[in-house]
Amino acid sequence: MIYITRNIVIDEREIQLDFIRSPGPGGQNVNKVATSVQLRFDVKNSSSLPEDIRNRLTQSAGKKITKDGILIIRAQRFRSQEKNRQDAVDRLINLIRKAAEKPKHRRRTQPTIAAKKRQLETKYHRSKIKKIRRSIPHYED
Repeated sequence: MIYITRNIVIDEREIQLDFIRSPGPGGQNVNKVATSVQLRFDVKNSSSLPEDIRNRLTQSAGKKITKDGILIIRAQRFRSQEKNRQDAVDRLINLIRKAAEKPKHRRRTQPTIAAKKRQLETKYHRSKIKKIRRSIPHYED
């Protein structure tokens, strides 16, 4: 069991871990050992996530989620398989925790009277400067 919050617990059987070879430098070891981890979690069909958290998670995951609703996390930061596995699980936990937070409702506000007055004074001042620049007086000697 993976504990996300007090109310959210994910069964480890819902997570699929695949170990693959890491790309990039690493000498001879990189061709022999599969240290990179690819974590797959079916968000769409998960029974342990409530509907609202599931919706927020699919929106916040972005490119990490497929059309079928499967969240894919690749971890290849470390050279050991166990550290990469733990890193992938931690990243999944963080994503779900962020999705579990309800977004604050934005309340529309209006500018104060003083702010409106300052804005109008600034506009008046700018227009005066532009008028001065525009008119070039002609002097007749």
